[in-house]
Amino acid sequence: MQQNDCLLSIYEILNAHFGNLRWWPADSPFEVIIGAILTQNTAWRNVENVIIRLKKADLLSPEGIRKVEDHVLANLIKSSGYYLIKTKRIKSFIHFIYEEYGGDLDIMFAEDLWSLREKLLKVKGIGEETADSILLYAGNKPIFVVDTYTKRILMRHNLIHTDATYKEIQRLFMNHLPHSVPLFNQYHALLVNTGKNFCTVIPQCDGCPLHT
Repeated sequence: MQQNDCLLSIYEILNAHFGNLRWWPADSPFEVIIGAILTQNTAWRNVENVIIRLKKADLLSPEGIRKVEDHVLANLIKSSGYYLIKTKRIKSFIHFIYEEYGGDLDIMFAEDLWSLREKLLKVKGIGEETADSILLYAGNKPIFVVDTYTKRILMRHNLIHTDATYKEIQRLFMNHLPHSVPLFNQYHALLVNTGKNFCTVIPQCDGCPLHT
């Protein structure tokens, strides 16, 4: 089976099993961005709690985060873990969007995909997965997000070698699938759910839709 057929087959099987996962859940692109930074090394439920607190404090906007003092922000995001580091990362991103785009996300996302990605990767604390999550889920840019679940699932189905890089895995999807934001969005969400429910560190193959 050719790789494009194989990847589409995996998508169809998982999509039939899980249905539309409607990921990323957020009320605004900025909420997605903050969530993408906060979710590093923590469970999503912790991020949800922080998002709620930021909303109640009326801080979930570029201007709100820009004005709030670091110690206040750190206290609000404490439950997300590594809160001092994440405070610096959020503030670094805010500095970036004001320096480059006057704080306007619409202007930022109007930029070319790959040019913007390169700039995001220069922001302290934003790596490839976080940058691509921002581009896909907040900016509606057609780029595939790769994470630990993606790599584990592909390895266990012999689609990649054990030392495959982020770039190689991303290229696999982007070279063999249509560059569709809804497709990339749903596909990544399906892989995350498969990884969490079945393709765990100790695989739970019984009941997995990909188990043959």
